[in-house]
Amino acid sequence: AGGMLRAVAGLLLAVLAGWRGTEAAESPAGSRFVCTSLPLEAAGAGCPLPPVPMRGGGLPPEEELRATVLQLRETVLQQKETIGSQREAIRELTGKLGRCEGADGKSAAGTWKKEAGKGKDTMGDLPRDPALVIEQLSRTMQALKDRLESLEHQLRANVSYAPLPHDLREMLQRRLGELERQLLTKVAELEDEKSLLHNETSAHRQKTETALNALLERVSELEKGSSAFKSPDEFKVSLPLRTNYLYGKLKKSLPELYAFTICLWLRSSASPGIGTPFSYAVPGQANEIVLIEWGNNPIELLINDKVAQLPLFVSDGKWHHICITWTTRDGMWEAFQDGEKLGTGENLAPWHPIKPGGVLILGQEQDTVGGRFDATQAFVGELSQFNIWDRVLKAEDISNIANCSANMPGNIIPWVDNNVDVFGGATKWPVETCEERLLDL
Repeated sequence: AGGMLRAVAGLLLAVLAGWRGTEAAESPAGSRFVCTSLPLEAAGAGCPLPPVPMRGGGLPPEEELRATVLQLRETVLQQKETIGSQREAIRELTGKLGRCEGADGKSAAGTWKKEAGKGKDTMGDLPRDPALVIEQLSRTMQALKDRLESLEHQLRANVSYAPLPHDLREMLQRRLGELERQLLTKVAELEDEKSLLHNETSAHRQKTETALNALLERVSELEKGSSAFKSPDEFKVSLPLRTNYLYGKLKKSLPELYAFTICLWLRSSASPGIGTPFSYAVPGQANEIVLIEWGNNPIELLINDKVAQLPLFVSDGKWHHICITWTTRDGMWEAFQDGEKLGTGENLAPWHPIKPGGVLILGQEQDTVGGRFDATQAFVGELSQFNIWDRVLKAEDISNIANCSANMPGNIIPWVDNNVDVFGGATKWPVETCEERLLDL
């Protein structure tokens, strides 16, 4: 409709221009007019068309609709102004056309055709009644108005049913960002509280362990001060817990040995395994001499880190007398329990002399000389009459000691009170082992 309106207006202007161009040639006496038609292309050069809105740009649909509505409104206003300005031209043309037709229909028509022969005759295509032109322009204006109302209604519908306006999306994103920052802040606070609680718990546990160790040492000192043994060799060392800080230590060390006999009384019901009744470590070899029952393994004798399994069974909670002999010649060994030989063997660290100057520990296995105890290998129970000789005792002597018919202190390490210190809560008690053994039967 807008294109047709522009065509009609252009044509009218062309006619008006042609009319005015030939008006000077009229005869003043006859008042005649020469009506010459002009091509539509020539008239269109002086009539700029309204800009057509571009489509397919990068604007959103809502913005594009708004721009189209504004363009249509401007077009309507321009068309109204054009209609007003062209009504006067229409009136003038109507009068002149009437004068042309009234002078001489045939002569005017012939002159019209002759003058128009030079170009395209477009006058025959125009409506002769100006009222029809005005009516056509009115219909065009009404059609444009209907299209404008339809576009406004469509724009309102699109905006009303849009999923989320841009401003609302930005507000929700800001709100979600604030909630996320608050959550992260709360998590960081909880982590700090957890770390602080862990540190306080560790400090409290360390303080508690320190106080407990101090109390155990004080109790041990009091018990040691109140002990009144019947004789220097009638006492036992008690190791009631499987820890890495309860142990006894012999003040005297060993000389270089080429043979030995080690005997002791022990009572234990710990499981699995009674642990380590004693261990001897020297610089460069933590397992110089070790007696251990660890986990579900049998009792083992280690010499220079070489191992022999002993057929001994002592974890029934009763007192048992244990003796072990060894000589460097062919690495021969013997194992006695309660005066009876239960096993022998050879090739246990043969031709290896026992090194001197080490540390003897009761109740713990040493990973370094005098330290690095492992609680899982600790002895749990009671020990007494730990003696060491620098020779292999006869089976008869060992039987007499086990039957309490002979008293033979070790010539290298005797069991005397002033040669044994206890640590970490281990205690010494006065006891006659043979008498307690009778109570076990």
